Amino acid sequence: MFNQTKHKSGTMYSWRVWAIYMVLAPNLSEEQVLKQACPSCDATQLCNCSSMGLDFIPPGLTGKITTLNLAHNRIKHIRSQDLQQAVNLRALLLQSNKISSIDKDSFRSLGKLELLDLSNNSLAHLSPEWFEPLFSLQHLHLQGNSYRDLGESSPFSSPRNLSSLHLGNPWFSTIRQGNFEGIELLDKLWIDGGRLSQYRPGSLKSIKKINHMIISIKNISVFSAIVRDLLYTVTWLEVREIKLEIEKKSLVQNSTLPFKIQKLTFKDASFTDQYISLLIILLKEITSLQELEAIDCVLEGKGKWDVEEIANSGQSFVETVSIINVTIQDFHLFFDLDGMESQINKLKRFTIASSRVFMIPCKLAKNFSLLLYLDLHDNLLVNNRLNETICEDAWPSLQTLNLSQNSLKSLKQTAYFVTRLHKLINLDISQNNFGEIPDVCEWPKNLKFLNLSRTQILKLTTCIPPTLEVLDVSANNLKEFGLQLPFLRELYLTKNHLKTLPGAAPIPNLVAMSVRRNKLNGFSREEFESFRKMELLDASDNNFICSCEFLSFIHHQAGIAQVLVGWPDKYICDSPLAVRGVQVGAVHLSLMECHRSLMVSLLCALVVLVMLVLVAIGYKYHAVWYLRMTWAWLQAKRKPKRAPLKDICYDAFVSYSEHDSDWVENIMVRELEQACPPFRLCLHKRDFVPGKWIVDNIIDSIEKSHKTLFVLSEHFVQSEWCKYELDFSHFRLFDENNDAAILVLLEPIQSKAIPKRFCKLRRIMNTKTYLEWPLEEEQQEMFWENLKGALES
Repeated sequence: MFNQTKHKSGTMYSWRVWAIYMVLAPNLSEEQVLKQACPSCDATQLCNCSSMGLDFIPPGLTGKITTLNLAHNRIKHIRSQDLQQAVNLRALLLQSNKISSIDKDSFRSLGKLELLDLSNNSLAHLSPEWFEPLFSLQHLHLQGNSYRDLGESSPFSSPRNLSSLHLGNPWFSTIRQGNFEGIELLDKLWIDGGRLSQYRPGSLKSIKKINHMIISIKNISVFSAIVRDLLYTVTWLEVREIKLEIEKKSLVQNSTLPFKIQKLTFKDASFTDQYISLLIILLKEITSLQELEAIDCVLEGKGKWDVEEIANSGQSFVETVSIINVTIQDFHLFFDLDGMESQINKLKRFTIASSRVFMIPCKLAKNFSLLLYLDLHDNLLVNNRLNETICEDAWPSLQTLNLSQNSLKSLKQTAYFVTRLHKLINLDISQNNFGEIPDVCEWPKNLKFLNLSRTQILKLTTCIPPTLEVLDVSANNLKEFGLQLPFLRELYLTKNHLKTLPGAAPIPNLVAMSVRRNKLNGFSREEFESFRKMELLDASDNNFICSCEFLSFIHHQAGIAQVLVGWPDKYICDSPLAVRGVQVGAVHLSLMECHRSLMVSLLCALVVLVMLVLVAIGYKYHAVWYLRMTWAWLQAKRKPKRAPLKDICYDAFVSYSEHDSDWVENIMVRELEQACPPFRLCLHKRDFVPGKWIVDNIIDSIEKSHKTLFVLSEHFVQSEWCKYELDFSHFRLFDENNDAAILVLLEPIQSKAIPKRFCKLRRIMNTKTYLEWPLEEEQQEMFWENLKGALES
């Protein structure tokens, strides 16, 4: 029911698109029509119309489009006019539709097409006329259709630039002579021939060179015939899903040297003991074969091979054997391959990975006399069985050993057994669970490359051999690195917990280092330049604090982009918050942010300078005096305007300059205080209260006096205290508009000589009468009479 509903909705959508096209086509441009039919098509270069339920190729395709994706629709037919305007198309993807018919000239305008994918459709036959105009075609995918053969002739004679060809399907059964005529060179040929039963010998010989051929096949006779044809053309043959036992007929029957095939791969295959024994013997005939590979295969036997017949068949020319993810059904019953020693003594590279191997017998290991490379990763090796696998005199020429992804737990034991490999240079023991490591270990003297990544190491010790040139300790729990490794050239510390770069002194010859995904906040110019031979540094994906020092170094270090791997995309600021998530190279902090202490110091210096300037100006313009007077004035204002009569103690407070004290104290005081009746005068020398603030003394004395007598002279207007006394009398007396102030002019004073701040004194002197001390004796008597009269008023 669901499928019916889905089909109906898809059909309605297709009819709706067609109706829109029929109605709007006369009034819309080609791009608009295409947009209506395929909304995700941008009508420029890429047009993606996949999985849209289309029953037809959308109209409006233009010469702007270079890639057209129509995969996973329900297109059944390709018409002549459908692709006529798409003259610049480079890639046409039509896989997983229901295409059953193609007009013979449907591709006539696609002279620039490089990729055509017609896989997984319903094509019952292939026509050479389809591909005739495609002279630029490089990649052609035709697998998964329903054709049973390729026709009577070659469908591929016209595309002269064809590089990869995928064909075949579950019903593909026949390959005829001439089906591949016109093809000279192929990088990749993939034939799905699970039911291929008829093969005309020589059919593939027309292809002069095939770098990689993949064939799924189950018919052994057809397989043998194809191998014979490919001996001279293919470099790498990959055979998939073969299960039947091979015929004993020679694979190189009636063939002449030299052969070209160098690598043979079996994938998803099933082998019996008899099959393997026979296959080893037959493959020895292919003298050019250097590499043999088995991937995802099943071994149904128990290792009971015909070792005698294998040994009598001669020496194998294979130098590299790879066994990856091979399942042995009766693993516990498998033989130890005793007697195969003569077949392995020429091997140089041997891989047996992901196959549950827990041991290699010592007797067998000793016969790998020329082996340089051994890969045993992702198996079940443990320390207490390693003594058998790496026994004395085993692997005498071995230079590279991969023991990663096993169950090794003791680094000290592992290192000890490895010391038996005297020529070992490269050791990979990553992804084992070593955890703690000892302080001292024995290692091969020539060891230069060591991989200890993902081994749960918490701290590195002097167990690490000092002869290393390359060390990988990535993805551990290291917080520091301080080993003395004088020959080290490459160091990999990815995914640890380092907060700073390692010190350069213990590793003076380092050329490349990776500290990616650690906890680095940054590094300084000194740290960076201490690595004098550093050419590559990968410090990406760390939480950088974009400080001013770090940014200054980054922005001004010459050639930093050539040294830092992943620059600038992988170097992101984590703080300050304002630049979090921004690339380090794009951040520029302000002067205030970069030199905060300097700016604060400058600001403080500026404040001090301003204060000094203000002090100087205040001193010059008597600002301090004004402030003092303002404070005194405020205090005086809080007191009553006039003191009570009972508090009046003096007839007059005398304000005078110290320079005029002789006249005041010896002449005026004697004259007034000895008069009849006498006048009581208040003099600061005599009557001020000791210990009391002088300003308070002045204010109290003025307030306790009937009059204030000012003895004016040049010295008076220059005296600081006379200024206070005069100003206080301003506050308390002049503002009352009375005659409480008596001015005695001891000597002539020019009005200009009086400071401007004594504006009231100037006004009083201009508006009120004042007494002048006469120099003539005959006039002095009158002066004293006038002064006494003023004091009594």
